[in-house]
Amino acid sequence: MFYLLILAAAATRLFPHPPNVACIGAVGLFAGCYLSGKRAYLVPLAALLLSDIAGHMLKIPGMGFYQPLTMAAVYLGAVAAVPVGRWLSSRKQLWFRAPAGSLMASTAFFLISNFGVWLGGWYTFTLAGFLSCYINAIPFFGYTLAGDLLFTGVLFGSFELSKSFSLQRSVLPHRA
Repeated sequence: MFYLLILAAAATRLFPHPPNVACIGAVGLFAGCYLSGKRAYLVPLAALLLSDIAGHMLKIPGMGFYQPLTMAAVYLGAVAAVPVGRWLSSRKQLWFRAPAGSLMASTAFFLISNFGVWLGGWYTFTLAGFLSCYINAIPFFGYTLAGDLLFTGVLFGSFELSKSFSLQRSVLPHRA
């Protein structure tokens, strides 16, 4: 199932969408919540790498390979959702906590990835450059929040719904 999730997440980045409205953060949360071990960290990494390779080969603007330090920070920011997903898995009332986890993952991605943008030389290495980097990224943060909330709802909601349908089938008598 998680191989399909990786492929689906990678594919969604290839379709036209507003900037940063992607399901990578939600996929990291989901993998952290439902996949044990270190494999959970591979899910968002694999989805990003696959989509970056495809984006590079297809020459999709804004995708592919770029400044290595910045790219590493983006990948690290995406992986930051996994421990948040682990935190979600240890909590009751997942339906209530998933939006909070999504907000936490979006914020971690914003802080980590934009630090990489600043370190990557896109802005001057001054306090003014640092602040400009984060201030200029605020609109993208709104898109990240929207995308993560949307896809977190879709992923967690559909998974929990499918579990409840499975449970109902197992306890209902079979008709002949």
